[in-house]
Amino acid sequence: MIHRETLFTKDLPNKKITVTRTFDAGLNLVWSAWTESKLLDQWWAPKPYKAETKTMDFREGGCWLYAMVSPEGERSWCKENFRTIQPFRYITNAVHFCDEEGVENLEFPVMYWRKEFSEKDNTTTVSVTITFDELAHLETIVGMGFQEGFTAGLDNLEHYLSSRFQMRRELKTESNARVTTYLNFPGKTEEAFEFYREVFNGCYTGKGLQRFGDIAMPEGVPPMSEADKKLIIHAELSIMGGHLLMATDSPESMDFKMEYGNNMHIHIEPDSREETERLFHALSAGGVVTMPLQDMFWGAYFASFTDRYGINWMLNFQQRS
Repeated sequence: MIHRETLFTKDLPNKKITVTRTFDAGLNLVWSAWTESKLLDQWWAPKPYKAETKTMDFREGGCWLYAMVSPEGERSWCKENFRTIQPFRYITNAVHFCDEEGVENLEFPVMYWRKEFSEKDNTTTVSVTITFDELAHLETIVGMGFQEGFTAGLDNLEHYLSSRFQMRRELKTESNARVTTYLNFPGKTEEAFEFYREVFNGCYTGKGLQRFGDIAMPEGVPPMSEADKKLIIHAELSIMGGHLLMATDSPESMDFKMEYGNNMHIHIEPDSREETERLFHALSAGGVVTMPLQDMFWGAYFASFTDRYGINWMLNFQQRS
């Protein structure tokens, strides 16, 4: 992924700041990163601070209440009140400093944001225009280190898109729905897949055998041993009739609990986020959800569960970037 600069301009006569950044990712991915609290928490705060969402109600008239948390655990609260939302085009909102309950602190300036999104050649440009009631308010925010902090946050987003969606770009090169069989092994994926390849005279597809050490893991994951880095995080093998076997290693050393009975799933790749949600709610009704539907670090909208008849399923939607 290409590193792109942040363009930061001040228009003092009009009490306005404009910040523009282009990301090497598709519009759907970038929009999600700006509008879903679990993703915002991954990049919004400049390091070593982190963002923690208390509530997110992403709709016109709703708000995002979050804290900037220092390394010492001190929290500074902010609230974004959403005014207008045109999906995948723009968002306008008013930003207030506040307390933990969202009560606005009128001693600090209000910022009025307009975030515009545009896509070209699989890159997405985000242009943020921030206006103020008074020039002094603009100067106060700039004096608090806004330019440096926001630029650092956008750098975090670039890294997030690069690492979290790397596997998406490599493994999902088209958006057609498909059904595969997904297997889990306690550290023997490579051995098993070499066996299946010989039996079926099959061939590896996608990235073939991809190891844990090949990808950037999300923050908070404990360091892996050299042995675990050599294990398989994803394997794809075409066996016969166009059917794919997929698999991953699930060793106890990485806190997985694999049991015979939960080591094989019907793996569904729907063609839209909406269809993924429909299938999840329909198939999991009356069953047992082992992982709720959520965005995962490898760039998928993912869930796993056992249905009411004891059949294991995985849903894995990956938007083509």
